[in-house]
Amino acid sequence: MRKADRFGRILEILSQDGSVAVADLAHQLGVSEATVRRDLQILAEQRLLERSHGGAISQGAALELPVRYRTGHAKTEKQRIARVAAERVANGEVVALTGGTTTTEIGRQLVNHAELSVVTNALNIASELAVRPNLKLIVTGGVARSASYELVGPLADAALRQINIDTAFVGVDGIDRDAGLTTQNETEAATNRALIKRSRRVIVVADASKVGRVVFASICPLSSVDELITDSTADPAQLESLGAAGLKITVV
Repeated sequence: MRKADRFGRILEILSQDGSVAVADLAHQLGVSEATVRRDLQILAEQRLLERSHGGAISQGAALELPVRYRTGHAKTEKQRIARVAAERVANGEVVALTGGTTTTEIGRQLVNHAELSVVTNALNIASELAVRPNLKLIVTGGVARSASYELVGPLADAALRQINIDTAFVGVDGIDRDAGLTTQNETEAATNRALIKRSRRVIVVADASKVGRVVFASICPLSSVDELITDSTADPAQLESLGAAGLKITVV
């Protein structure tokens, strides 16, 4: 297991349980206790956890995993979602990408399109697309969030109000029939909402772990979304509920 994957798994366990023990982590990750201690020390230095005797504890609030340490579903599933999403895009369109691991994969799929304009508030996506001469890249201003690499806040919202978008691909932390789209941070939610309002078509790209989930901040109701693209391990009952609400669903 790569170091970044270990970090992500440690933080996921910590988010769920509130504390972790070195011996338990070594068993779950299949590495030595010495390796786990080094990993915990690095994460503590990044202020993502607090060391304790024999392990570590959460720093208090519900932990939002930094995007660089998010493991979630297998990368191949996110890539399948991304390939299908990219098929929705015609040459010459204006496409928007929010931050997230799945939207990052979409950005990589879009590099073969011609005369495409890509709007994003995600710094990591922008850095990959900036070197593509066949794409016009538009990056919002705003304040950078270290957890998601996204530019958010009034500056980002003001930039988005000045443009028109054909298709927006939105990454979320949760999608639910009643709660709609949700994410962990209220400022990020407001910027995503501004992007959605400027888009003719809104497609949510979310792996199965996000389907039926509700987290802190509301982005928009389900009625603002045209389609959900997810993977085949999503809960069938949740998909049926979303479909009954009128949402088009594509399972890959």
